Amino acid sequence: MANNSTRTAQERIASVLLKAFVGMTCFFLIFPILAIIPISFSSGSFLSYPMPGFSLQWYEAVLQPFPWLETLWNSLFIAICATVLATTLGTLAAYGLTVSRFPGRGLVIAIIISPLIVPIIVVALGVYFFFARVGLLGTFTGLIMAHTALGAPFVVITVLATLQGFDMQLVRASSSLGAKPMATFRQVTFPLIAPGIATGALFAFITSFDEVVVALFVASPAQFTLPRQMFAGLRDQLDPSIVAMSTLLILFTSLILIVMELLRRRTQRIMGGR
Repeated sequence: MANNSTRTAQERIASVLLKAFVGMTCFFLIFPILAIIPISFSSGSFLSYPMPGFSLQWYEAVLQPFPWLETLWNSLFIAICATVLATTLGTLAAYGLTVSRFPGRGLVIAIIISPLIVPIIVVALGVYFFFARVGLLGTFTGLIMAHTALGAPFVVITVLATLQGFDMQLVRASSSLGAKPMATFRQVTFPLIAPGIATGALFAFITSFDEVVVALFVASPAQFTLPRQMFAGLRDQLDPSIVAMSTLLILFTSLILIVMELLRRRTQRIMGGR
């Protein structure tokens, strides 16, 4: 009994220490982000604490057509196109890798997810030299293709994880009833793995929307994305409008993370129910 009581007390202390450590880590990571939000409401003309007053002038500034809204539309257009392509290609690749067993399968998966492993600056250099040869530098097509390559691995990983719990007997049963492969995928497989696909698509969208290094190498001024414009603003002229746009991006990203968590829980319920 004494040993059990001692073990229980030690487990409680370890749990308290772990929670304290996690809390301090979260505070260390999140507080600097939250600290910039009040500055976005400053009435001053530069970043400073304490703020001279309260104003929405910098939010009005980011709603001007140039440069913020123009670069925002560029980012949304590129991110949406890259997400559609990455989701389509990544889902097909993950499904093919799941239903097919062939020599070198592990090598193929490693090549597909290599953009997650290779430093982004190396990827950007490779994309720059390749696109320079084929004439895709300074084009929306080139930037979309580059972001597709960066986002597809997230889709492959999430869909592969979802397909691990998928019952292939359902596919065989559908085929035995005369359904063609495309009809089977559309009516049987896709509804069950849709949350995983949606999660991968959200990851691909965030990756494209927040990417700046490849945009530095590939984009011309006509294809400036929002992160690329923010980088230029930090280098050339630092004003609170950048902080205002950063605050809006924090809110937008938080909303996407909430959606991803809801999709993850829905996937767990579907797999648990099955």
